[in-house]
Amino acid sequence: MLVIKIFGKKSCSACTAVKEKFNFFLDKWGNKDQVSMEYHDLDTLDGLAEGAYCQALEFPTTILERDGSELARWVKKVPTSAEFRQFFGQKAEVKA
Repeated sequence: MLVIKIFGKKSCSACTAVKEKFNFFLDKWGNKDQVSMEYHDLDTLDGLAEGAYCQALEFPTTILERDGSELARWVKKVPTSAEFRQFFGQKAEVKA
């Protein structure tokens, strides 16, 4: 299963944009049931611990993993659909 890990803070508008963008495209592509999305709030102890473990303390950080292996990472930016659609098996042109 593909796992999307998003590290952010409540006060970060880019972090919110990352969550909304992935939700939008997973709905659009119809593969939400094949993907697990995790949000780790770096303002909490648990979020900081997971961020430290994943070396993701800058925000937003987005990590895509499959079977425990990292496929892609975006740090301090909102990834475009063109950057991540290849990991979801999407061939169609999608602009975001």
